[in-house]
Amino acid sequence: MAAWLGRLLGLLFCLGVTGCASVAFVGQAATGQAEVMSKARAIDEVLADPATTPETANKLRLAQRLREFAIRELKLPDNASYTRYADLGRPYALWNIVSTPPLSLKPQESCFPIAGCLSYRGYYSEAEAQQYAESRKALGEDVFLYGVPAYSTLGWFSDPLLNTTLRYDKAVLARLIFHELAHQQLYIKDDSGFNEAFATAVELEGYERWLALEGDAAAREAYPRAEQRRQAFRRLMEQGRALLEAVYTSEQADDAKRAAKVEIQAELERGYQALKAEWGGYLGYDAWFQPHPNNAHMASLATYHEKVPAFRALFRQLGGDFSAFYLAVRQLAEKNRAARDEALAALRSAAVIGETQHGATTPSTAAP
Repeated sequence: MAAWLGRLLGLLFCLGVTGCASVAFVGQAATGQAEVMSKARAIDEVLADPATTPETANKLRLAQRLREFAIRELKLPDNASYTRYADLGRPYALWNIVSTPPLSLKPQESCFPIAGCLSYRGYYSEAEAQQYAESRKALGEDVFLYGVPAYSTLGWFSDPLLNTTLRYDKAVLARLIFHELAHQQLYIKDDSGFNEAFATAVELEGYERWLALEGDAAAREAYPRAEQRRQAFRRLMEQGRALLEAVYTSEQADDAKRAAKVEIQAELERGYQALKAEWGGYLGYDAWFQPHPNNAHMASLATYHEKVPAFRALFRQLGGDFSAFYLAVRQLAEKNRAARDEALAALRSAAVIGETQHGATTPSTAAP
């Protein structure tokens, strides 16, 4: 029996005996993971295959260098992850759904024995994801469905590199690999915001180090512009989120809240069009406004980015030492959730004060 198959059976048994997830959902997850593992081939074997296109070969070689860099410079786990490649024959590895009540920014959670409670739900089949999304919409919820190019099994399996990541440019590929390996470095149950923000902080700090040590002049020149756009977009969305939160927690009647929600969404659209004009028509964030960002979009952004400035402030306090950073984050993870959130809020506040007094030296130091 293949090692991964034994692990999959063990994971299925754990999920099944707890009864925390529906049989259908567990079944599709098992089938999807089995497909990924069964299609994985050693990267060296793929590179030696005459059927491999030059473009794929170049991306695989880049991925090998990025993995080695992550281990050497970012002190991320040195294991069999990203030493194999799987072509799934589809554009995304899986599809995630985030849903919220119509007058709330709190995402609905799905709870599982290994990963804990997550603020999103993932399906390997786009059709099944669409079906689940429609079921949440039928309940009156706001829904955000999006494709996911890569994910981490948190060390349960040796994650292969997927074709779904190779279509991205060097910058995105690097950040994907750093982000997913960071999940193997540290993950705590029942706190998606902590886990995703930590991995995003490692991703960003890791990519900046890659640029400094391995990047070419064009990549180093492009990064500040991309970061400025990213920050401006996040600031716009944070402003909208704050306005929505104020409305939802007010004493207004629900009809008035719904009307205010529509107006805030329209204001976000106007703000985004103004940003696009400043950017010379850059289209990179258009998908968020087709037709408009709802509560679920806001919840998703908060999960991945709200606590990132705090983690990056901690990283800088420790002199950019990844090993010391991981130790400090593990100590944070040992606290209860309220204490973790309080510590991260203090870190973010200190970072904001420092930037106000001294000015940000690079766009990323002020990342929202």
